[in-house]
Amino acid sequence: MIRPGSPLPDTGDRSRETGQPRPTEEARQPTAAERVRTLVESNASATLTIPGAERDTFDNPVPSVPEARAVTPRGDVLLLVPADSLAGRTAVHAHHDEMTAVMEITDVAPVSVPQRIRGKAGVAGWLTAVPAEESGACRRLLARAHPSGPLPGAAWTLLRLEVGEAYVDDLWGEEPVEPDAFTEAAPDPLARHESELLQHLAASHQDQLGSLCRLLGDAVPDAPRGAGLSVAPLSLDRFGLRLRCRAEGRCFDARFDFPEPVTDVAQLRRAMRWLFESAG
Repeated sequence: MIRPGSPLPDTGDRSRETGQPRPTEEARQPTAAERVRTLVESNASATLTIPGAERDTFDNPVPSVPEARAVTPRGDVLLLVPADSLAGRTAVHAHHDEMTAVMEITDVAPVSVPQRIRGKAGVAGWLTAVPAEESGACRRLLARAHPSGPLPGAAWTLLRLEVGEAYVDDLWGEEPVEPDAFTEAAPDPLARHESELLQHLAASHQDQLGSLCRLLGDAVPDAPRGAGLSVAPLSLDRFGLRLRCRAEGRCFDARFDFPEPVTDVAQLRRAMRWLFESAG
């Protein structure tokens, strides 16, 4: 089933911070909690801030950019930050006292598209340094989430962020997320492979992607047609594929649902074959 997004003139005008077209019809989609979990456990860029922390407390602290992230079974977020970052030094200096902290994540499309920021997520809560007796288990969890490991030769501090509230503002919309929902959610099963898959589609399947957009017919009013239409794969999840189409100075998104949700790359190949055969 094809579910197009709403038309968006490519004028740079943004109704929300992400400036993206939004779906206009009810569609199968990940929940807000699943989308936040997916971003938290992804490689999307993130920053960690401690409201009210005085930068003058330490000499020239480096930015608090987590090198690795993972989520514990109880829903806490583990963060590996540079030992000389503001968050790392403040957490250790606090001697395990809880501090309010906010992690902000920015999701950028892995292929070149207009308005490349796909969304943002935020997680706020209470930050503590992981005590030595728990660091072994926490580091093993991080190692499973990030097999390549942190950069060698650097000093790191392991922090725990207990989630108090979260939100997501992305291609699906803007929604708050409760801590219990975050804990119970799971990341999208395709998230780990999404960048590679979208880059492959962009490089090797332009004709098939163009055929999908031509299936839209009059489903998107005033959308450009015919010669000069450029198509890029924008996002992929277990429910479907989203394309960003552009021609004649106009831009719109189109969402294509899979016949059934997929759980792995093998099922995804079959779902993509079904989409392309439908377009052919």
